[in-house]
This record gives sequence, C-alpha cells and structure tokens, in this order.
Amino acid sequence: MAALVMLPVTVILLSWGTAETAIWQHLIETQLARLLGNTLILVGGVGTWVLILGVSLGWLTAMCEFPGRRWMDWALMLPLAVPSYVIAFVALGLLSYSGPIQTLWREWFGADTYFPNIRSPGGVVFVLSTVLYPYVYMLARGAFLAQGRNLVDASRLLGRSPWKSFLLVALPMARPAIAAGVSLALMETLADFGAVSIFNFDTFTTAIYKSWFGFFNLTAAAQLASLLLLFVGVALIAEQRARGDGRFHQQPRRKKERFHLQGWKALFASAFCFLVILLAFIVPVGQLLLWALETAGELDSRFWGLVLHTFMLGVMAGLALVVMALLVAYGQRLKGRHQAGLLERLAGMGYALPGSVLAVGIMTAFAFFDRELINPVREMMGLEPGQVLVGSLATLLLAYVVRFFSVAYGPIDASLERIRPVFQEAAHMLGASQWEVLKRVYFPLLTPGLLSALLLVLVDTMKEMPATLLLRPFGWDTLAVRIYEMTSEGEWQRAALPSLVLVLISIPPVIIMIRRSRQ
Repeated sequence: MAALVMLPVTVILLSWGTAETAIWQHLIETQLARLLGNTLILVGGVGTWVLILGVSLGWLTAMCEFPGRRWMDWALMLPLAVPSYVIAFVALGLLSYSGPIQTLWREWFGADTYFPNIRSPGGVVFVLSTVLYPYVYMLARGAFLAQGRNLVDASRLLGRSPWKSFLLVALPMARPAIAAGVSLALMETLADFGAVSIFNFDTFTTAIYKSWFGFFNLTAAAQLASLLLLFVGVALIAEQRARGDGRFHQQPRRKKERFHLQGWKALFASAFCFLVILLAFIVPVGQLLLWALETAGELDSRFWGLVLHTFMLGVMAGLALVVMALLVAYGQRLKGRHQAGLLERLAGMGYALPGSVLAVGIMTAFAFFDRELINPVREMMGLEPGQVLVGSLATLLLAYVVRFFSVAYGPIDASLERIRPVFQEAAHMLGASQWEVLKRVYFPLLTPGLLSALLLVLVDTMKEMPATLLLRPFGWDTLAVRIYEMTSEGEWQRAALPSLVLVLISIPPVIIMIRRSRQ
C-alpha cells in the first residue's frame, strides 16, 4: 500500500525532469499569480469558517442543553452526505441574478438595491464551509464530550468567567481533535474540483484539468500537480504542529451533565444550530427535490446505466479496499505496530492526495508502462501496439484504492482493537492456524467494522469527481460525471436528479458515522 501511494507522488516529482518552457511561460504571465491567490483565499477563508462553525456547534451540542438539541446533535452531520459541487450549483441556481431569491429581492426593494454576488471568492468560501464544517464539528464535539464539565466548573470556582474558562481550559484540551478536523477540511478544500469549476474560480485543480484536456500536455499537468502537492504537505505539517507535543489526559465522566441554557441564550443556540442545518442541508436538498420532479421524465435507460456504473465502481473499490485494509490491520496485530509504523503512515497518506493529483500521477506512470514495457512485448508477439493500462478500469480503481485506503482502514482497525488478543491465543491452543483464526474468530467479530468500511468507501467513491472525470474508461460515465457535464452547461435542473440520487445513497453511511461518533 505504501508503494502504491508513493507511485503517483514519485512520478509527479520526476516530471520536473522535462522542461515545458512555453507552457510555464504562458502560465506565469497569465494565470499563476491568480492560482496562488485563489488557493490562499480558499484555504484561509474555509479554514477560518469551519473552525468557527465546528467548534461553536460542537460546544453547544456537547456541553449545553437547549430546545432541539437532541435532534440537531445528529442533524448537523447531514451536510457530509451532500457533495460540494451539488451545494455549489444549487447556490448558484438560487442566488444568481436570474435566480428566484434575487428576483424576489428586486421586486421587494428595487432593482438598484445591493445584493451580495454569489459568483465571488466569498461565495466559494461559503459553499465549501457549509459542506466541510462537519469534519471539525464531529471531532470537536467528541473531544468536548470526553472532557465533561468538571474542569470548566473548577475554573469558574477559581474566578474565571465562562468565556475565559472555555478559552483557557476546554479549548486547549480539545486542540488536537480540532486541528485534525481543520486539517481534513483544508485537504478537502485543496482537492476540490467540482465546486470551484462550477464557480469558474481557478485553482490548481482546475488548472491541472485545463493543462491535460486544454493543452493536451500531461507533463505540465504533473508539474502543476506537484505544486498542489506542496500545499497538501504544508497542510499536513501545520496540522502536526498545531497538535503540538503536549498530551492531555482526561478522566471519564461519571454522568452526562450539561449547562442548561435559558431565555435568550437558549433561543439563540437553537436558532443558530437550525440556521446552519437549514442552509447546509434542508434548503439544498429541498431545491434538488423540486428540480428533480421537473425532470423526472429523464429516468430512462441511460440514467439507470449511470447509476449502475456508479454503484459498480463503488462496490468494486469497496471490496478491494476492505480486503486490503483487513490484511494490513491483521498483519499489524500479528507483528506489532512498531514494526510497520512508518509504512502505515505512508499507506494512509493517500487520502491527503487530491483526486486530480492521483489521476495525473497514475496516468503518467501507466503511459510509461504501456510505452516502454507492454508495447515492446506486444510487438514481439506480433500484436499491434496500443494502450492497455491507460484508459482501463484498473487505472481508475487504483486511484480509488490509493485515495480511500485510510477510509477503509480506520473502522476496521478500530474494530480490531476492541477484540482481545486472548481470543486468538485460545484458538491457537486449540490447533487453529493464522488463517483459521482470521476466518472463524476475527471475521465474525469484525463484521460491523467491515460493513462500515464498505459503506464509507462506497459513498466516497461515488462522490469522487476529479479522479473519475480524468481516468474513467470510455463509456463508463457516472453520476458525478453527469453532474459535471450538466453544471458546466448551466443546466441546474437537469443536474438535480443525479445529485439527489447521490445524496440519498450517501445518507446511510453518514448515519453510521454519527452512531460511531456517539459511542
């Protein structure tokens, strides 16, 4: 797994051995400064807003009691089921100049009344923040739940105000979890292609696509991908630094105690949480439903073919990743974690690689294998040279395996940790081999974790746009590709039906994540 992850990274770094002077001169003169500026705007804006939303919502639902907290607690996770590019085109359809909201606004307040421009950097930051804040919310909420209110009460008894107790006691203890959540959100921001392309907001992901399909220059695309890889590396280092070397040991709570909010504070907490759910999930899904009803006549054989391709790719990637993650986790149990710690970290780095970076790296490597290894063998056998690996289903599945290995490994490894080694020792004493122990002892006990891993990979694979768009074989269009084609032409209504299907099949895994975060 570590070798598979390092393959596209190594190929991308080696791409600098070929000079693309004309392409880079054009990029430097026309686009590079804008790409860097837009990327920094996205990272700074999204990082700030997911931090504010995730921490505040996590504190309210974990530590405070107010009307509606029980259902808002899990409803705030639902935006994870909506891909960023779906939120993007729904926001444009509703808030653009010809959309219903601006039209109504002009009728009420006049044609010259100011209305924020959704096609702006602030609009892109708003869209990505509403989709990505659950990463911070989920981890911050878990950290606050583990703390309880005892230390905050002690701080207040020593004379600190509630606000200072939160800033000086609760927040520093939750810092490692918050840093991990912000890091995940930033890596998803850097990897995003669908939302920024819908907004025509140029970043490195859109530049990679244009270099590949516009200039037909895979080397220039690989060199741009290496710059994006540099941003990802900086994000990973920043996340490690944010966690720091400190260790925070927390005592288990004896009982669930929350601060009971009353009066205007309770009303504000309920309104704030509901407003986020309304903007991030209820309004987009409701609008998708209305548009989908208008285009329900498109439920033809071609549409169901897209659904079938999407589901088949997800199942194939899920099954492959579950098997590989199970073998790696079981091997870790047998040999001891200290012997494979570095390799484990390298294997899990694939999730930090944007889909466009993976696509460029894998395509470059496979083009080399086709040209230098496979075609000479085909010529020796009397066959015509051609592309065997490039444009094949194996290329796309490899990208999925590299990118989503850590998604499958997480729940399987967590389930394996809950199985006591004494079961394995008892089975060996009764004469069972290692494979029999895996089949008859571990596999039945790991079934919930295996199913969780399969579902999570299934959904992430079906929502993945850049890798699918760049690497799909001929005739293997998916729902994500269909959404991109429709939104690139501004046909929001026709993109609603495949988007709604993606959202509906993404909700069950999100519910599984909510249940796991509660345990």
